[in-house]
Amino acid sequence: MAFPWRSQAQEAADLGFRQAKNYEGSSDLVNVQYHMGPVLASPVVNLYIIWYGQWSRTQQATVRDFVHSISVPSLPHPSVSDWWQTVRLYADQTGSNITGKINLAGEFHDAGYSHGRVLARTTMQSIIKSAAGRGMPLDPRDGAYLVLTSGDVSVQEFCRAVCGFHYFTFPTVVGAIVPYAWVGYSGTQCPGMCAYPFAWPTYSGGNNLMKPPNGDAGMDGMISVIAHELAEMSSNPLVNAWYAGDDPMNPTEIADLCLGIYGTGAGGGYVGQVMKDTWGDGYNVNGVKGRKFLVQWVWNPSRRRCFGPNAMD
Repeated sequence: MAFPWRSQAQEAADLGFRQAKNYEGSSDLVNVQYHMGPVLASPVVNLYIIWYGQWSRTQQATVRDFVHSISVPSLPHPSVSDWWQTVRLYADQTGSNITGKINLAGEFHDAGYSHGRVLARTTMQSIIKSAAGRGMPLDPRDGAYLVLTSGDVSVQEFCRAVCGFHYFTFPTVVGAIVPYAWVGYSGTQCPGMCAYPFAWPTYSGGNNLMKPPNGDAGMDGMISVIAHELAEMSSNPLVNAWYAGDDPMNPTEIADLCLGIYGTGAGGGYVGQVMKDTWGDGYNVNGVKGRKFLVQWVWNPSRRRCFGPNAMD
């Protein structure tokens, strides 16, 4: 995932969006193709979270509630579950769509920084292996893994090129092939890069900050990055399923196409039309326990545009 605050112009240049029909990125030139690989289509996908570093109970609860919200269809519209329905439009070669049920099956706390506080991207696989060796299940059939690093952990390319990424493990390292994603907490390192629109880069001149619905700009920004990576991990878990472009090692995936887009009319640094709660906090989806979240839209293959449940058109 690149930086959302600059993505509208960058993605336009890269993908030929100069011909776009509206600000939500619709274009006949964008060609998200299926490359015959699997998607996460199990009736239930078991998600395992690894909390690497120091995390408060409040921060953990925010992530748990977001994950739980994906699989609860009875929430007030627009909901996290409604947002996930666009992700579910993607299917594998058997016609099986991405799962509608993500079960938070387990959590592992690596509060001792088992691999240090300066990590390479490839170290995420070793972190998963260590957690599996200390009691966390290794589930190659239905499992997916989410590694979250706290604000005092430096990760290769974090805050410079990425806010999160997803890939799959190597059997020689972990013992099995499982899809995983990593997301870092940007609140203390680069909120202006990875917690947009709750913070702006210091050199951007942006001063119209949106208030975070859960009271933590870094955490609320992180939720959108987690949503981004879960959508892409589900639709392209082994980097051979759904993406645009010709390079599977640098694919443009279904959330990459919609960076910085949260509502109707988004573009040019404007997030689009979103809602505000009683305290003026910005959000576009409802979650469990009365939670509010702001998550970026994803590419809808039927509409051929970025789309979310709070769309006005």
